[in-house]
Amino acid sequence: MTPYTVTSEIFTENKNSSIKLNNGTAISTFIFKCPSYMIKPNCANYILTHDSDNDLDVDRQKEEKLIIEHRTTTQMQHVGLQVWRGALLLADYILSNPDLFKDKTVLELGAGVGLTSIVASFLAKEVICTDVDVQGILKLIRKNFLRNSAYIKSKFYVTELNFLSSTWPTFYAKRMNEATIILAADVIYDENITEGFVETLKKLLSSKIPKTIYIALEKRYVFTVANMDTTAPMYEEFLKRIETEKQNWQIEYIKIDFPRYFKYNRLKQMILMKIQNKLNE
Repeated sequence: MTPYTVTSEIFTENKNSSIKLNNGTAISTFIFKCPSYMIKPNCANYILTHDSDNDLDVDRQKEEKLIIEHRTTTQMQHVGLQVWRGALLLADYILSNPDLFKDKTVLELGAGVGLTSIVASFLAKEVICTDVDVQGILKLIRKNFLRNSAYIKSKFYVTELNFLSSTWPTFYAKRMNEATIILAADVIYDENITEGFVETLKKLLSSKIPKTIYIALEKRYVFTVANMDTTAPMYEEFLKRIETEKQNWQIEYIKIDFPRYFKYNRLKQMILMKIQNKLNE
């Protein structure tokens, strides 16, 4: 039987320029509008333009690009090797709210090929980019950081963090605890991984240090015969698990009407959630 494979909609919705490599991956160009605060020095090629009256065109935005190596098709257990909409939604939120991320220590969980962590590194003091080390994904993240080094302003570390393991590398455990901003995009797609993800959040949010977690995901609907209805089972499973933590966590939903810097379809079923630990006074 042929293994079941999946392909991210990103590559059918947006005709990203891609070059296929011999090792089974591809390199894609992800175009983004350069925010005004990045024009100097990050966007070194920015050219001032003028309108028909020879006035400075202040609304014109320079387009820049990230170069990301990834897979376009994988088996379900290796979907982190692709780029999904949640990563771009979270990247947009970071670029829209620079003051929230500037000079912070940022930890990303389930970082995939590293796109969101790379965007966070435009602003952060330090970025800790993590995922489970399968199919060479950590090596791929490091290569993507190097490809986009012109934009990166922070220190960055790439290391393994497996939601299904309670053991963390000693050196990074301290750094992970120091992180005040935690990111996760499109990690809710499997029941076991969802359970492990929530357990990881519990561990991080048990800290005495104030922490804020931003979780981007897409509610994926399926029709179930059992319920004779269309549901988003993994999203509902995630909500059920975090419901028990409301006494310790502050949970809110962020409107996704902030500016769109990357080119993708921002669907109404996309969710951006903010979770903070409640510290005893």
